[in-house]
Amino acid sequence: MAYSDSTNVYSELTPEIERLSQISREVDVIDGDLFTRFNVKRGLRDLNGKGVLTGLTHISEIRATRDVNGESVPADGELYYRGYDIHDLIDGFSREKRFGFEEVTYLLLFGHLPKRSELKEFEKLLGFYRSLPTSFVRDIIMKAPSRDMMNTLARSVLTLYSYDDRADDVSLPNVLRQCLQLISLFPMLSIYGYQAYNHYHEGNSLYIHQPQESLSTAENILYLLRPDSNYSNLEARLLDVCLVLHMEHGGGNNSSFTTHVVSSSMTDTYSVMAAAIGSLKGPRHGGANIKVVRMFEEMKEEVRDWADDEEIEAYLKKLLHKEAFDRAGLIYGVGHAIYSRSDPRARALKGFVSQLAAEKGMEREWGLYTKVEEIAPRLIASERRMYKGVSINVDFYSGFVYQMLNLPIELYTPIFAMARIVGWSAHRMEELVNDSKIIRPAYKAVGPVMPYLPMKKR
Repeated sequence: MAYSDSTNVYSELTPEIERLSQISREVDVIDGDLFTRFNVKRGLRDLNGKGVLTGLTHISEIRATRDVNGESVPADGELYYRGYDIHDLIDGFSREKRFGFEEVTYLLLFGHLPKRSELKEFEKLLGFYRSLPTSFVRDIIMKAPSRDMMNTLARSVLTLYSYDDRADDVSLPNVLRQCLQLISLFPMLSIYGYQAYNHYHEGNSLYIHQPQESLSTAENILYLLRPDSNYSNLEARLLDVCLVLHMEHGGGNNSSFTTHVVSSSMTDTYSVMAAAIGSLKGPRHGGANIKVVRMFEEMKEEVRDWADDEEIEAYLKKLLHKEAFDRAGLIYGVGHAIYSRSDPRARALKGFVSQLAAEKGMEREWGLYTKVEEIAPRLIASERRMYKGVSINVDFYSGFVYQMLNLPIELYTPIFAMARIVGWSAHRMEELVNDSKIIRPAYKAVGPVMPYLPMKKR
């Protein structure tokens, strides 16, 4: 079989590949009863969705239950960064009309809230690192632009390894320096990658703006992305809140666990962050808000009266019955692996979202979201066997926020990465400081032992 003349060698599924994949499917299927027999926690979770304890952390904590007479019962979710309730943090910097991303980054990395002088110096440091190597945009980002911004981001991160004379140094000062640089550069790498794609693949005008040291991270994102670099104060502050809410989530999420796993091998920071990006890219992790937005786009076409509870409920039933949208049987943005009664991030975001909806003249859309928020959990509970309660999660709102901010959908997950790089950095340093063993989970072999057969007997 010759492929040398084929222009589709990297994307074509040939009949031979289809045949071989079927063989692979047949030999790789494992009897589901075996997982129960050997007490395997699939997905590192028990039947109630509770994660298997695999580590300890100072960085953040999720609470979704409370003890009542010695029994654990569902409760409103709580999220703590270094012991601080996320609501208190957001209320604190919002009341003082400050941007919070830089302040909370300092908290997650160094364990305490910065004094005014410490925050000022830290903001200067992040601004100083907000600079790419000479010709990096032209030679790396603009060449072979990808349709997927997360792949572009990962490629750029791995390429930065070549520009670092101390790339493999895993001493704490050097890793901190690398992490701070990547925290500063993620917005530029993502947005420039999108601008390249938008120009070369979509044929639109190319805009490359230089970041401003005097602006916050949230302001710089909007400044870099928009052709005229203009934005309102509310737009920037709401994006800032979104970044803070997405920075970290308990340490047990897939990408943060990936950070611990890969860091435990003592590899370099760039490889660790590229692995975390690969994890976050998956639609089960970082792409959920895209599903929410697209689901609502179809809903707005199918539901004629956005204020009619019965019509909305009928559409939501179609979703659950695999008769609408992607036929997956899911109402996206509703439910969470840990939270049951409420997601604290969604509660923190909700008030800000209503303000932006009023500013943008999108109160009607906001009304539809609030209707679904009310109806969907009740409907799911009535139709599905539930081990715990169900409520909306942060993705339910964040996609709507990005839509109102007129952010391209290709950047929804990279914006998640621009925030979560802070949590990844904190977890990488925590893993290195504690110098634990390489993470190596056990897998039990359940296949038969086979005798070798000479070629003529096969």
